[in-house]
Amino acid sequence: MSQVFPQSIGYAARIAFVVELAERLHAYGTTAQRLEGALVSVSQKLGLECEPMANPTGMVLAFSDPTRPPGDSDTTRVIRVPPGDNDLAKLCEADRIAEEVMAGHVGLAEGYAALRALDRPPVLRERVLMVLAFGLASASVAGLLRLPWLDIGAAGLIGLLVGMVDWISAARPRLREAGEAISAMLAATVAIIVASFIGPLNLNTVVIAALIVLVPGMTLTNAVNELTSQHLMSGTARFAGAISTMLKLTVGTMIALTAAQILGVEPQVRALRPQPDWVEWGALFTGVLAFAVLFRAARRDYPLVMLAAMAGYLIPRLVGDSWGSTAGIFLSALVLTAAGNGYARWAHRPGALVRVPGIILMVPGSTSVRSLLTLIQQQDFGAGQEAAMAVLNILLALIAGLLFGNLLLPTRRNL
Repeated sequence: MSQVFPQSIGYAARIAFVVELAERLHAYGTTAQRLEGALVSVSQKLGLECEPMANPTGMVLAFSDPTRPPGDSDTTRVIRVPPGDNDLAKLCEADRIAEEVMAGHVGLAEGYAALRALDRPPVLRERVLMVLAFGLASASVAGLLRLPWLDIGAAGLIGLLVGMVDWISAARPRLREAGEAISAMLAATVAIIVASFIGPLNLNTVVIAALIVLVPGMTLTNAVNELTSQHLMSGTARFAGAISTMLKLTVGTMIALTAAQILGVEPQVRALRPQPDWVEWGALFTGVLAFAVLFRAARRDYPLVMLAAMAGYLIPRLVGDSWGSTAGIFLSALVLTAAGNGYARWAHRPGALVRVPGIILMVPGSTSVRSLLTLIQQQDFGAGQEAAMAVLNILLALIAGLLFGNLLLPTRRNL
């Protein structure tokens, strides 16, 4: 790689830019292997040698200047950061800034300032839109499952409440630690009240649909993907984080169910999915719109993000009817990974715009929580075994699709 800034820019300034970029990419949900690859590439263009080691809660970045004697310029930065969350708009902007700096179109100081400017807090309108997206996503998932109207309405209402809890807990670290458990307890409580005093519900399914945004399916998939990429420390930590989130969701739900049992409240439970086809297709459109908001995509990218999410739902649905659901998920992950890599090559923008929303409706998060709920409710390992095997099959199909998609059309960009 050619060195764009061999001597003209200070060594410390180049390190500061790479460190700032690393923090931004981590905060916007970049997995360890892609983050490390991006940092190595940018560092080389800036005339640095960088050995990064990333995990979900921190990074170690070792720098040196190849133009100086070995050991003369060694610098190590240890960075403690909270787990990142998907923010596609800011990820694209950070990628654009880095590309312009490497191409020499923007100065290093200006690029550093532009990255710092991305750290602005969301305005009131964005927060309200996120809460509404929580409710719309929950109602849409219930619609995709063809639940009765009461179930869809209950899931949407509970989703709004969960979104409000997420909003309130964002600025309260202690509340955020228990946020998933509180949300699950609230979701189960409202569902129990509706099922007891208004009408019967598909109780567990409504609760899971209401909590769909908090379910760590994407985290679980990224964890296994990192493990298969030999990023063992990051993958293990991310996997443990996903398990802890599922446990908190299950604990919160079980607290509400146990309290209802102690108080003698008996919710009416049914298993009914009566909706016609048009409800499912309408729910698919509203669902992908909600996920475009939840992934914080820029407005101009909404059509692309929604199309990718639709493809991630339709390919397994159509292929699964002929070859089985596992084959459908594998083919969908393969196609969307290759499509994301192709988009990154063609548009010179992050392939995550296609890849991330494309797999969101395939990830096994809801199945994982259902297996834990079944296991704890019935106190029988055999009861949750079928759901647990379904989780494993989905994960295997997803990871195989991601791996072979990268082989089918390798990316020239890490993001």
